[in-house]
Amino acid sequence: MIIIENNLVSEELLEEQFVCDLNACKGGCCEDGDAGAPLDENEKIALQNDYAIIEPYLTEEGKAVIEQQGLFEFNEDFGWVTPTIKGKMCAYGYRNELGVITCGIEQAYRDGKINWKKPISCHLFPVKVSKSEYDSDMQYVNYEPREDLCKAACSLGKKLKVPVYQFLQEALVRKFGSEFYEALEATANFQKNPS
Repeated sequence: MIIIENNLVSEELLEEQFVCDLNACKGGCCEDGDAGAPLDENEKIALQNDYAIIEPYLTEEGKAVIEQQGLFEFNEDFGWVTPTIKGKMCAYGYRNELGVITCGIEQAYRDGKINWKKPISCHLFPVKVSKSEYDSDMQYVNYEPREDLCKAACSLGKKLKVPVYQFLQEALVRKFGSEFYEALEATANFQKNPS
């Protein structure tokens, strides 16, 4: 493990390689899980403020679920999460013309209509951040790709020689700040050239 501030970071972020291959997985992480995407408090507020802007990007089915269940819901295992359509696809997702699940929140961001890209839990995937049970100030930062779903992404990462932390640079900086990322990068560089 690598310790950066109050974060215990798995060395797999430096050692493993990963690049999303949407042609292969079709955005399956948006529908394959035990609950919707975990949300932090700021994201709950942002959804409340921006829902009218995001709504046109959603499917009728997604809008109906949100109308019925709310913008987010509480899950005993994961805390506040996005609602899902029939326990599968995130209510904020839709399939594009290529059959790839796309995020309505992210599309609103790409169109310059909102100032946040998508839930940070989605942006960081396949890295998961969890709180320590023993120290409320400590967080674990672990690499957890899905065995079948992410097989193509692991292969593409190896082919392109892109470490997990580099693939997720934008998301890691968004979550932890640029100093965290620089420390992670310095550790990776030192491990490659310890002299």
